[in-house]
Amino acid sequence: MGLIRARSLVAAALAGLTAALPAVADEPLYAKNLSPLAGLLGLPSQRDAATGKRGSFALALHSSVANQYVLDNNANEYLNLDGEILRFALELRYALSDNWDIQLEVPWLRHHGGELDGLIDDWHDLWNMPDGGRDRVPRDLLEYRYATPGLDFSLQDDASGMGDISLSLSHAFYRSEDAVASLALGYKFNTGDEDDFTGSGAGDAFIALRFSAGHLSGLPLAWHGHLGYLRAGDSDLLGRRLEQDLWFAGLAVDWQVTAPWSLLVQVDSHAAPMDSDIPAVGDSAFMLSLGARWRFARQWVVDFSLSEDIAVETAPDIMLQASLRYRGSP
Repeated sequence: MGLIRARSLVAAALAGLTAALPAVADEPLYAKNLSPLAGLLGLPSQRDAATGKRGSFALALHSSVANQYVLDNNANEYLNLDGEILRFALELRYALSDNWDIQLEVPWLRHHGGELDGLIDDWHDLWNMPDGGRDRVPRDLLEYRYATPGLDFSLQDDASGMGDISLSLSHAFYRSEDAVASLALGYKFNTGDEDDFTGSGAGDAFIALRFSAGHLSGLPLAWHGHLGYLRAGDSDLLGRRLEQDLWFAGLAVDWQVTAPWSLLVQVDSHAAPMDSDIPAVGDSAFMLSLGARWRFARQWVVDFSLSEDIAVETAPDIMLQASLRYRGSP
């Protein structure tokens, strides 16, 4: 009888949890393409389409480490991207009204030789995966270089500093019981240093359509997505090779396993950052992110995720990310 009663209690708790799921999940994962060149552009990360109640606010600290190795060339171009990027970003949102919010993001970056080369080599060896020539070069070195007639830039010394600050305004124009759609306008300011690869040397503007939806068919799943356009400003660093008109898109699924825990799967993509025949910078980028979310206290959430370049070399070989979020009520 005790076992039967225990099973009944567990079943009732699970049923109650499913019924109590919020119509909209917390957030998609914070995932940016930190490839040294694509990462210079003001492509926004996915976010919740909801804007919160007037006077509410959200704070977040995002940390990311990404490692990439690409060596490729053709008759007119040479590209070498070998290094590791550490990025922190402080994010602040404030709801101006029930349907409008403003978001500020302040990043800090460090480019260096890194410490993940050995771990990535071992991972490739374990699964007998191609390593793109990693095993033929020394580990933990920094060298970014691109050369083509009329354009040549490089970074070989460790560099760090504030990145390009971004500001955006979001308007939730549609709401239903379990879905929200919003439109966002944003601008990335030229506050980084293009010589240190912490900024593009130009301002970028974007427009994005976002949606968030609650459970589907009674399952504890929530969905987020966005689709948008970015107009990149003129950059002396990337010169005439810069693609100034870029699309971006993403889709995320949040499965709330228990009240405090969720598992997330997310795909992010964007147009190529350069006019190039080298796939790493001339092809559209696709990233797959897998993550977990822990709601460890009221209004506090922490995320952990791992991202891979499913379109090989268009994004870092591996990116580890963590976010700490707080949501305040008016």
